[in-house]
Amino acid sequence: MSVINLTTENFEEEVLNAKKPVLVDFWATWCGPCQTMGPVVDELAQELTDVKVGKVNVDEQMDLAQQFKVVSIPMLILIKNGEVTAKDIGVKSKDELLAFMHQ
Repeated sequence: MSVINLTTENFEEEVLNAKKPVLVDFWATWCGPCQTMGPVVDELAQELTDVKVGKVNVDEQMDLAQQFKVVSIPMLILIKNGEVTAKDIGVKSKDELLAFMHQ
């Protein structure tokens, strides 16, 4: 499955009403650590079938960034059944990201 570009328009349908957990990556084009993290998130999106993966560009989707109290990026949020179950900030390895998603 490929990464879903999340916006205020599709967030409820793609994330809050999702039948499976969703990993949401809050990022920005100018953020060096986000650029490092991006390929790892993309790779997992292609490999995983039990988790949806989406990205929120904080510059384009400020309302979502504020809603989830994003103060530092990259910020990863895991949402299950419409509820935030985990949050983490900073660059993660693929193994760390897998562990984060399956906690």
